[in-house]
Amino acid sequence: MIKNFFSFILISIIFFSYGLTIKSETEFEFYLNDFFYKRNKAIEILKEVELHLKSGSKSNSCSSLKEAERLVFLANKSLIKAYKLNGEEAPKEVLKSNMIKWKSILENC
Repeated sequence: MIKNFFSFILISIIFFSYGLTIKSETEFEFYLNDFFYKRNKAIEILKEVELHLKSGSKSNSCSSLKEAERLVFLANKSLIKAYKLNGEEAPKEVLKSNMIKWKSILENC
């Protein structure tokens, strides 16, 4: 019993110290996941800014908005790459209108 426990601990230490690299997702899935991650992070930042503004605090709202815009821009780049890898064309009109909305939000900063 103790021998099994120490074997388990030793294997765990080796596994976590050296890591295990598994390519479980395709390049398309990587860029799509990257898009969703960055988009969700930008939405999270926007919600935080909204809460701060509702509570009357305007500190750091512009810098947070600019960070959210940067994330959206990078997310869009990942989405475009995913579409290209899938042999399709990205919805340029949607992406363009998205960036126009962001510019109008940032005009207030």
